[in-house]
Amino acid sequence: MLQIIDFFKAEFNNFFSLNGIIKLFESGDYSSLQTWAGISAVLSPLIPVVVVVELIIAFVHKKFNVTEYKIPFFIYVFNRVVGRYISFGLIAFCIGAFSPFAILHASLTWYWFIYGYIAWEFSHFIYHYLAHKVRLFWCLHSTHHAPERMNLSVTYAHFILEAPYADFIRTSICILAGVPPAMLFIIMFIDGTWGGFIHVGENFMRDARFGFIGKLILTPSHHRVHHAKNPLYMDTNFCNLLNIWDHIFKTYQPEMNDINIEYGITRKINAQNFFDVYFGELYYLWRDIFSAPGVLNKLKYIFMPPGWHHSGNHTTARLIRKEYVNNQKAIN
Repeated sequence: MLQIIDFFKAEFNNFFSLNGIIKLFESGDYSSLQTWAGISAVLSPLIPVVVVVELIIAFVHKKFNVTEYKIPFFIYVFNRVVGRYISFGLIAFCIGAFSPFAILHASLTWYWFIYGYIAWEFSHFIYHYLAHKVRLFWCLHSTHHAPERMNLSVTYAHFILEAPYADFIRTSICILAGVPPAMLFIIMFIDGTWGGFIHVGENFMRDARFGFIGKLILTPSHHRVHHAKNPLYMDTNFCNLLNIWDHIFKTYQPEMNDINIEYGITRKINAQNFFDVYFGELYYLWRDIFSAPGVLNKLKYIFMPPGWHHSGNHTTARLIRKEYVNNQKAIN
């Protein structure tokens, strides 16, 4: 019984990221709050706490729907269990492998930090763009887009292999760009905290445009657009905090007042079925590969965008959005 209690206690502390705070109180040495490690230990529980607050608000306003949280919760548990037996040292590997080839060497100063964050945002854009434009990577990323309502639990809904793929791309680019590891870890923490917050739901924050600030950074409103399956919104807003690269690569899309966001993915899916949410895209990819004529077409199904078809009858997000925009121009 004590072992079971200790297990759930450990999982509780892990979910709320309480281990750092507990060690701080146990040591009685608060000088660590003057360091980034101490600050991050105190701030880490922020997103999990907001998740709980979001749930409480939903209960109070009688808008709580257990189905909205069920699958993200199962995915979190599944990833925790499976993750215990899978060790990924990709970040350490990338740092060691690519540091000798860095094009420059940034220092831990505020102006280099701005450079480092812009480099990180670029690397995040590349990873995120490929996750939507390469069918195999979409199979890993689609789990995050499957929920049909937006709330902070969606933050935890990821396929277990997506993080290694994302970290390999982001860390490699940043290290080659000369971002020092210490600065990279600080940026990762800030990015992860903000990346969790931008999934906040309408129950907690209805209008999340943030006024003028929304013109400078990516807000929950922008990220709600990113999670939408509306034709105008598909494959937009790939950045995480600084939306500079979305503007540069023409993938920026603000939330429109006259278009209600429809969350989820475009294929027919049972969003309450763990296996469909987690493995469904891999199944359909395998089915397309198996039925495709010729080796070249089979390979194309792996690397071409979702919606590509060997017959030429494509239904990619780019074509769907282009058709929608052209129709709106014709109407107006």
